[in-house]
Amino acid sequence: MRTVKPKKFLGQHFLTDLDVAQRIADTVDACPELPVLEVGPGMGVMTQFLMTKPRPLKVVELDFESVEYLRCTWPQLEAGIIEDDFLKMHLDRTFDGQPFVLTGNYPYNISSQIFFKMLDNKDLIPCCTGMIQKEVADRICAAPGTKAYGILSVLIQAWYTPEYLFTVEPHVFNPPPKVRSAVIRLTRNATRSLGCDEALFRRVVKTTFNQRRKTLRNNIRPLLNELAPAADFSTFLADPLFNLRPEQLSLAQFIHLTRQLSDLLAK
Repeated sequence: MRTVKPKKFLGQHFLTDLDVAQRIADTVDACPELPVLEVGPGMGVMTQFLMTKPRPLKVVELDFESVEYLRCTWPQLEAGIIEDDFLKMHLDRTFDGQPFVLTGNYPYNISSQIFFKMLDNKDLIPCCTGMIQKEVADRICAAPGTKAYGILSVLIQAWYTPEYLFTVEPHVFNPPPKVRSAVIRLTRNATRSLGCDEALFRRVVKTTFNQRRKTLRNNIRPLLNELAPAADFSTFLADPLFNLRPEQLSLAQFIHLTRQLSDLLAK
């Protein structure tokens, strides 16, 4: 069976370094008792190391050529191959409702969408590991007040503890990406409720980061006008907190802001 040609429209950059592949596969060992779902296995360079671990393994792959390659090269994996789009999957059916570890060499063009899907299924995914664009990894792990701090930082850190594990250089891929990559691990934290309207919290975070150079006061006005066009928000917006830019707010401050807004809308 010939190798699979990487497809640009799928964001495929196949890892070729076996040592790096094993290091990424071993990141799932932080949650040794759980089954594993690998996203985008390609030709199975990581998969071969995941298969050696004594736990259930499934892989989800959209590219039909890669699926054919996996079936021919790793026949023992046949029952665990899911030919589907991860972003459209019902994850509660993957392991019959059992929690699992999510991992993979994630396609760069959908990595943020993968993490939003993880957040939507956070009770099923206590651990997520894998390789992404370094810039995205920096954002996920960023602290308040830093240039990289943004939407992914706040939303993910609300529910997970991120670890930046190591950097991967472009030359270990085919084709080499134009950016550096990084391997991270996200471990579910002890938070089970934010104590606020979680859908509103997500909207507040996304809205306020729309224009990073503007103050919170200017950024949040469109959301306020959408939620309550006739309401008077002048007292609410007089809080000195709104003089800050979004990257200056901590997670706790975003939660506090959401609670205040929710209380105001309920009046």
